[in-house]
Amino acid sequence: MGQPGASRGRPATPTVGKAMLNKYARAFFTRVLTPFAAFLIRRGVSPDAVTLIGTAGVIAGALVFYPRGEFFWGTVVITLFVFSDLVDGNMARQLGRSSRWGAFLDSTLDRVADSAIFGGFALWYAGGGNDNILCAVSIFCLASGQVVSYTKARGESIGLPVAVNGLVERAERLVVSLVAAGFAGLHKFGVPGIQYLLPVALWIVAVGSLVTLIQRVVTVRRESAEAEAAAAAQENAPAQENAPAQENAQAQENAQAQENSSQENASQGSEAAK
Repeated sequence: MGQPGASRGRPATPTVGKAMLNKYARAFFTRVLTPFAAFLIRRGVSPDAVTLIGTAGVIAGALVFYPRGEFFWGTVVITLFVFSDLVDGNMARQLGRSSRWGAFLDSTLDRVADSAIFGGFALWYAGGGNDNILCAVSIFCLASGQVVSYTKARGESIGLPVAVNGLVERAERLVVSLVAAGFAGLHKFGVPGIQYLLPVALWIVAVGSLVTLIQRVVTVRRESAEAEAAAAAQENAPAQENAPAQENAQAQENAQAQENSSQENASQGSEAAK
């Protein structure tokens, strides 16, 4: 499963705060996980296999534990497998295999894992949680997360930079949801009132995802208009550059015509005098 905000083959464009957190967190976990990654390489395990196993673990944690209301243990399992991204990325760097395929596989499986997490929440609220509103909110979080990712990917595919991070991106969606779910699971251990953290977190993610979607759509619309205006200006530039030359040529033709007319008049006058 891919790490929020980065893939094996394509760098992310985080904010300053995210960049600092990513820098120090990655440095720490790289040192911790490098020996394990090297061990897997010696055993002949590929980075793609680690990505697939990590995604399978996230799906299992989400769809086995969450629909039964076991939020604490489900979050523990998911968190353990989320680290598979740091392992597969580390392996890819050690092997020198960072590739477009790796980035594609990471991004695709990220969407699958996200769907499993919010799908697990939706199944709980549709069943034992008995709350249709929160079930709908969970489904909205699932759908909006996919669309938010799609808007950026689609914008970039048509040549636009989509230069906006948005209020709630994938990293924020997962951190807010998983932390809240983990703490909400402590209710079964006797911690009172903490179960309300998850509904609050889902509402925050839903509203934040909607705002992010609007931000990206507005950004793509603005960048598209700017790109089309720039293309139109570029097309008009050669015509404007050629206009003075055409005017000069026309002026020369007019002067030549006047000169010829004068010569004809003079010739006719000479003949008449004779």
